[in-house]
Amino acid sequence: MHSLRTIETWPVPAAAAAVVRADGSIAGSHGDTARRFPLASVTKPLAAYAVLVAYEEGALELDEPAGPEGSTVRHLLAHTSGLAFDEHRATAPPGQRRLYSNAGFEVLGDHLAKATGIPFAEYLHQAVFEPLGMTSSSLEGSPAKDGVSTVADLVRFAAELQAPRLLDVRTVAEATSVVHPGLKGVLPGYGHQSPNDWGLGLEIRDGKSPHWTGLTSSPRTFGHFGQSGTFLWVDPDVRAACVALTDRAFGPWAVEAWTPFTDAVLTELRAGQAPAAR
Repeated sequence: MHSLRTIETWPVPAAAAAVVRADGSIAGSHGDTARRFPLASVTKPLAAYAVLVAYEEGALELDEPAGPEGSTVRHLLAHTSGLAFDEHRATAPPGQRRLYSNAGFEVLGDHLAKATGIPFAEYLHQAVFEPLGMTSSSLEGSPAKDGVSTVADLVRFAAELQAPRLLDVRTVAEATSVVHPGLKGVLPGYGHQSPNDWGLGLEIRDGKSPHWTGLTSSPRTFGHFGQSGTFLWVDPDVRAACVALTDRAFGPWAVEAWTPFTDAVLTELRAGQAPAAR
C-alpha cells in the first residue's frame, strides 16, 4: 500500500506500520515490522482482552466488585470507576464520569491475578500472546502501559479483533460497543469530548472531534493510541485495521501526521474495494 510509505515523512527516528484485513490477510506493511517498540497505552486493549478471556473462562464476572466502593470490573475496563489517572484514589462515584485511568488497569491486573492465582503478565501471555502467535510481545510492568510488541505481532491481535477466535463474537461486540453512554470526559491529547465514548478497554470513535483517527474514519472505528507514539485502529466499515509503532513520544507531530495518514490508508482501502467499472 502506497499510503503506508507516508511514515517515512514522520519526524521520528523509527517507525513501522501495517494494515490487516478482517480475513487476516496483510494488505500492506512498511518499515521493520519485527522491531520491538514500547506500546504505552496500546497495552490496554491487550490487557482488556486477557480480562475478557478470564471472564469467558469463569474466573471473574464483569459486574463483580473491583476497585473503589461501588465499582466493578466493567467500570474499570470502561474508565468509569472514578479512579484518578495515575493515582489509586477515587475522584468521582463509579459510573458518573469518564475518567481515563492507568490506575484502573493496574487494579484490574491485581484483581485478575487474585482471581486466577496467576501473575497478570503470565496470564496475558497464556491467554492472548501465546495462542495468537505473538512471540515477540511481553508485558514488562503495568497492565496500563508497559507492553512491548512488534507490528507483526499486533496485526495478529488486530485480526483477532475483527474475526475473534479466542473470545465469543458476542463478547467482542460488547467490548466494542459504548459502555455507560453519554458520559463526558477528556481524551488524553485531544481534550474534552462530549460524549467521550468507550467500550471495554477500547476507545470508540463515534463523533469525536478532534481525534487521532481519520476525518473519514467511520463512527464505528475503535482502538487505542499510546503516548510512545503508537496506535491501533479497527474500522469495521472497511473491514480492516491499521497498526503503527514509533519510537518518538506522542505530541503535536502525531496530531498533525496521524489523521491524514489514516485518511490516505482508508482512501486506498476503499478504492480497492470499489466494484470495477463496466
